[in-house]
Formats: sequence, structure tokens, C-alpha cells
Amino acid sequence: MTKQIAVIGSGVMGHGIAEVYALAGFAVTLYDLQDEFLLKAKKSVEQSLSLLVAEQVITEQAKHETLERIQLTTDLSQAVAEADFITEAIPEVIELKWELFAQLEEYAKPDAIIASNTSTFAISRLIEKVKTPQRFIITHFFNPAQLVPLVEIVRHEATSEEVVGMTQALMKQIGKSPVLLKKDVPGFIANRLQAALMREAFSLVDAGVADANEIDTVMKDGIGFRWAFVGPIETADFGGLDTWKRVMDNLAPVLDQSKSAPALIEEKVAKGELGTKTGAGIYSYADMSVEKKLHKRDEQFIRLSKMKQD
Repeated sequence: MTKQIAVIGSGVMGHGIAEVYALAGFAVTLYDLQDEFLLKAKKSVEQSLSLLVAEQVITEQAKHETLERIQLTTDLSQAVAEADFITEAIPEVIELKWELFAQLEEYAKPDAIIASNTSTFAISRLIEKVKTPQRFIITHFFNPAQLVPLVEIVRHEATSEEVVGMTQALMKQIGKSPVLLKKDVPGFIANRLQAALMREAFSLVDAGVADANEIDTVMKDGIGFRWAFVGPIETADFGGLDTWKRVMDNLAPVLDQSKSAPALIEEKVAKGELGTKTGAGIYSYADMSVEKKLHKRDEQFIRLSKMKQD
């Protein structure tokens, strides 16, 4: 039975994952290299919980209880010593992950499950150097981890059935919608679908068909509006597979076939215009508060989640 959780890495994903487990009633130890990283993470969790209070998802008392369940530490051995389930959320550098896994195998209990939040590496690559592959698995959360329901689970042929079953049960226990991949493929499911759509979206901008804001409006008020409740496969069934056969036959030959990142993204990256983190990307953020924009996004995510639950 899972009682104690450890989250390794308190960055964008790590603090959200820690919050999810703490909200579900688990004792969580959140580890990072420096106290300043942990204090920043704690502030982010407090702000997130305050938003849940404001949206009447949890009470003020539940907020305080959740915060009390999260222990901060810069001592890795202490962080994982009693953990039943460990989630790795460190940067996507394979050498760093290999080094961490070696430490986790040394410090953690022999039966502790070790999960990676990677969205980049195949599990076969992740566990190349581990000694106990049967307890390794991927639980890929989506940003913001405390709000987006989906978690992609990826196993290796060496991963034990018990570990797979316990991981699936744990994800449901913390209120997530777990999807177990039947095959380990690059990008898993969600990022492959996102990449395909992003490629076409940027191609349309580049061709002058519409500007970025208009493309985003099409997604938010059209496709995305439907997909919050009816997925693409269901959409095909509802529309008629004969109809969608004609649509795909007609459009497939003219869709973008690029094999690398869109030229517009390449240009922006070369200029150092990386999006909200630098104040400019495809859009400019110079005259607005990114923090307020993200706050508004999270408000809308919470309201959508409440609607879907109803």
C-alpha cells in the first residue's frame, strides 16, 4: 500500500506533482538541490491552492492540511528513505537521470516504485543502466500537473505487472485519468498528436492563410471546444467514417510534411524570443503580466474540470 511519496525536482512539473499527491492525502517529500528552488516551489503550491480555494474546489482548512503534508528537503537520501512511490521530475538530460537512478536504487527501499515524468526518453533508454528494471515506469503528467487530468503510463517489458497495476491504481486514487501505452513510442500519445497539429498550425501561418491569433481562435472556439468532451476518434464516428475517408483522402496529400521544427520557431529561437519566459515569442508579452495570464488560464482549467466532473 502506498503511503509515502517522494518527488525529485521542484520545478514547473515537480511542485505540481507534489501538490497533486498532497491534495489526495499522501505525505510528500519534495527534493531539490537548493533551498531557494524549494522555497519558490512552495510559493507556487500555495498560490495554486489559494486558487482552488477561490474557485471553491477545496476549503481553506484543506489548503493548510495539504501544505502540511509536503516536506521540503535538499537531502536526497532523506527524501526517498521511506518512500513507497518516487517520481523523478528533473531536467531532460539522460546522464542526469542515469546518475539519479543509481542514487535512488541505493537510497530507496527495495520495493519502492521509481517513476519518471519524462516526455522525451523511451523507457528502454531510461533504464539502460539500472539494476532493478522491474520497478521502473513512466508516469507522464501534463502541465499544470495539479490541474490536467491526463497521465500517460509507459512500461518496459521488464516492468513487473504488480508495479503497472499499483501505478494505475495510484493515478486513479489521486484523481487522474491514466492511459497505459501498449507500445513504447517516441513522444507517447499526446505529444505525437500535439506535434502533428502544431506542424500544420505553423504551416498555415507561414503560408499566410491566417495569423497566429486566428489559428488559436480556431482551436479554442472550434476544435478544442469539441475535443474537451468528444475525442478525434469519436468525432470521426459521429461524422461518419465514409465522410472522414473522403476528408482524409482529399487533405492528406496537401498537409504539411516537414521533418523538423517549423521555420518560424527556428527564427524565434535564434533571436532568443522563446515565449513567456523571455517576454516575446510568437506573441509579445511586454505589456502584460504573464503571471496574471497563467492565473487566468488555471482558473479556466479548474472551471472546465468541474464542468467535466459534473
